Amino acid sequence: MKNNFVLKVRARKIRLLIMALLVLPTAYWAMSQVYIIFQPNEFRPLEWVQLGLTSVLFLWLTMAFWTSIIGFFLKLFKRDPLTFQAEQHAPVSSEPLQKRHAIVMPVYNEETQRIMAGFEATVLTMLTTHSAKQFDFYMLSDTQDQTLLSAELRSWESLLKRLPSNLARHCFYRNRKKNVGRKVGNIKDFCQRWGHQYESMIVLDADSIMTGEKILELAQRMETNPNTGLIQTIPMPARQSTFFGRFVQFAAQVYSPMLATGLSFWQADCANYWGHNAVIRMKAFIDTCGLPELKGKQPFGGEILSHDFVEAALLRRAGWQVFLLTDSAGSYEEVPSNIIDYATRDRRWVQGNMQHLGIVTTKGLRLENRMHFSFGAFAYASSILLLLSLLAGTADALIQAFTTPVYFTSTYQLFPTWLITKKNVMITTLWVTIALLFLPKVLGIVITLLQRRKEFGGGLNFLKSAVVEFFFAVLLAPVMMMFHSYFVLNVLAGKSVKWEAQVREGRMLPWSQALRFSYLLTTIGLIWGGVTAYYTSTLFLWLLPVFSGLVLAAPIIRLSSSVKFGLWCKHKGIFLLETECQPNSAIRNVNRSMKNLQMKRKLAAVPTLPDEVWVDMPLQPLARGIYPTKKNPDVETDSESVSVSVSSKIG
Repeated sequence: MKNNFVLKVRARKIRLLIMALLVLPTAYWAMSQVYIIFQPNEFRPLEWVQLGLTSVLFLWLTMAFWTSIIGFFLKLFKRDPLTFQAEQHAPVSSEPLQKRHAIVMPVYNEETQRIMAGFEATVLTMLTTHSAKQFDFYMLSDTQDQTLLSAELRSWESLLKRLPSNLARHCFYRNRKKNVGRKVGNIKDFCQRWGHQYESMIVLDADSIMTGEKILELAQRMETNPNTGLIQTIPMPARQSTFFGRFVQFAAQVYSPMLATGLSFWQADCANYWGHNAVIRMKAFIDTCGLPELKGKQPFGGEILSHDFVEAALLRRAGWQVFLLTDSAGSYEEVPSNIIDYATRDRRWVQGNMQHLGIVTTKGLRLENRMHFSFGAFAYASSILLLLSLLAGTADALIQAFTTPVYFTSTYQLFPTWLITKKNVMITTLWVTIALLFLPKVLGIVITLLQRRKEFGGGLNFLKSAVVEFFFAVLLAPVMMMFHSYFVLNVLAGKSVKWEAQVREGRMLPWSQALRFSYLLTTIGLIWGGVTAYYTSTLFLWLLPVFSGLVLAAPIIRLSSSVKFGLWCKHKGIFLLETECQPNSAIRNVNRSMKNLQMKRKLAAVPTLPDEVWVDMPLQPLARGIYPTKKNPDVETDSESVSVSVSSKIG
């Protein structure tokens, strides 16, 4: 049984070669077809622009396509992406843990009831395991809002009284007066003060939910694999009630396992870190993941925002293995409940991921990690490239509509120069593009029907849900394309954004807010669509899905935020999930705590935290990094921390 926890990789060196042999010829063929379409006639400047943009987009699209295809076949034949042997889900070992582990939840100005409910559910779910005494639980608060801070302290005191005493004495709360370094500084403060006492830490987000079995499995894998520095799980979205939230949940739970399996294939032991729902070896993290500031001003300089990608790269550079587990059971998160909150979160990620372009050339990084940095940035930059490509195609079509063809280009020309249209090539290229875009979706539906349809309320309910998801995704795509394009332009213009706490519970957006965020999109859609329909009706029909999404942006934003509509769909069997039909103990605990959690009114006491022994976390060399010679400023705030515990020593 214990061997199931050992993480091994076969054929490590040829995985990227296989991807290159699949991706590069496919992308080259697609690019050549576009060239053949334009080549018979004289190239116009806008056609060169289209050729350049579509070439880059095809390269990106084919990488995602082949990643999904490989994931599909591995899932179809139930093969492990690391070893290619029969897929085995590691059961919880009956052998108790030998070392001590920490579970940490960084929070910052979050809704008190939700973070306490999630923390309590995490602690209680460990009651189902045999090694609960080997874990300590930390809520690492960076909350600066005094009202929220007071509520946290009162709620924490009530929480400790509700917990069984054998678990309560393993729970600790710390608040920093200044959130220097944001989440990076928060985790760093914990590592330097208490981290050396633990073999690993399991990092949770403020909305994370994990079962005791999954937490124990991660700790067991760390103890079994001494060369592993980080293991990332797939956090599945859960607990949403709005239509949009349930749409995101459904799509993630259908397509993510297949996509993650394909990613694990070519990443091997150079996987990425997504910032939460992962286990990290403490010594490896302390020794290799001290992050410096970057030279220059934000958004490209200053503090590293999307720190998780960088930390995974630094662990791998130091020789530690980083893995992605493709078994999605037992690891959950919550997603924004409406399009505006979702886009707001994406805007922060755009800035953080674009910042990685400044450190992609750092010495010693593995090729896979450089690919993570590049793909993370391009995931958002592709939106503006697609928009520019569509605008260039529209402009080119309009110019042709206003231009009278010239068939005789010289005075003594005997025969006319006819315009040549490669219809067969155009049709072939169109269908290949459609296949690259939608075949992964189809395969995700197929593999789910074959292996997991019961998790979605049966085959009929699943197919209904898949159809609704497809059409809503098509409508939503142009809206998100415009949002992401705007965010990328803001980053390139040097505009930075604040990284604030997100709204986590479902809420219906008012029409005023929906219109405020969409009136420009609707205006663009009406003008762009109207001009195209009048002068080039064929192109208008091809771009109709884009125009429809833009023109209907306000009702899409408003209605998809409806809780009533989301619950009505659930009642009709649309977007049903196993976590709703048969919720596990962790999700049940969160739901119960959200309904019943009571906070004390009186002022809470502030006892001291466990004894600490300082361990320095050295800064690591990065391209464009700034390395101060004096002690880090966040150390100075430690004496000002507000701390709560139930004992003077850990455990």
